[in-house]
Amino acid sequence: MKLAILSRNGSLYSTRRLVEAARARGHSVRVLDPLRCYMRIAPGGFAMHYKGRPVSGYDAVIPRIGTSITRYGTAVLRQFELMGSYSPNPSDAILRARDKLRTHQILAAQGIDLPTTVFGDNPDDTQDLLSLLGPPPHVIKLTEGTQGAGVMLAEKASASRAVVEALRGLYANFVVQEFVAEAGGSDLRCLVVGDRVVAAMRRQAPEGEFRSNLHRGGQASAAEASPEERAVAVRSARALGLGVAGVDLVASARGPLVLEVNSTPGLEGVEGACGVDVAGAIIDYVAEKAKKNQ
Repeated sequence: MKLAILSRNGSLYSTRRLVEAARARGHSVRVLDPLRCYMRIAPGGFAMHYKGRPVSGYDAVIPRIGTSITRYGTAVLRQFELMGSYSPNPSDAILRARDKLRTHQILAAQGIDLPTTVFGDNPDDTQDLLSLLGPPPHVIKLTEGTQGAGVMLAEKASASRAVVEALRGLYANFVVQEFVAEAGGSDLRCLVVGDRVVAAMRRQAPEGEFRSNLHRGGQASAAEASPEERAVAVRSARALGLGVAGVDLVASARGPLVLEVNSTPGLEGVEGACGVDVAGAIIDYVAEKAKKNQ
């Protein structure tokens, strides 16, 4: 298999592990900075150049596209798709997953449970909007935030209104959600590859923090996802069209709830905590799918 990995930095853990896993299996692999890819678009004539040279003939492309370059990165990925390359996470699926509001709408339409979420635009509707959600605490999230950034907890109704008004003043896009207190600052990251969960880790928020993200000081440990949790994680990834995803679940009185679906999950935390060759599982999955795509 001739494989490209779209990544700004080939030395990043996740990118490096994918390269190692691909080469260990005898595949040809190259890391391409998506910002150095440029395209020719014409009917029947899609072409790509990279640093002055033509790029073509890749059986598969694995996107490791950061949020800061979502628009250009997905355009590059789409060009590869139009040129016949397979991707486990197509460009449109990444765009769906990057928008929290859109993700929640898609999952809810599929009957997948998640924290109750409200969204509105007009300041005159703030009071009624929050009444649709119920009493605080409320979690307020920027719709394109990542790694816990742009996630705030408002413990009083007045605080919720103040944060909502401040974000509207900044023309930010956000949603407001119920706070799942029984989770105790813990969530479960399920690494989905194809139709199975290949690894799962429990993340626990540090003292005085409600966000369990590892970038926020959360502690990770290996976990065994229940059959229900595995089913919810796989259904969530499939609903968004993702072949590889990190699905974050939180335990609640009504069962597992989906917090987020990440189209570019980091591998360092989950491989370190679980001792599982997640990169290898991804490469095996991509190779199998790319072969069928030929």
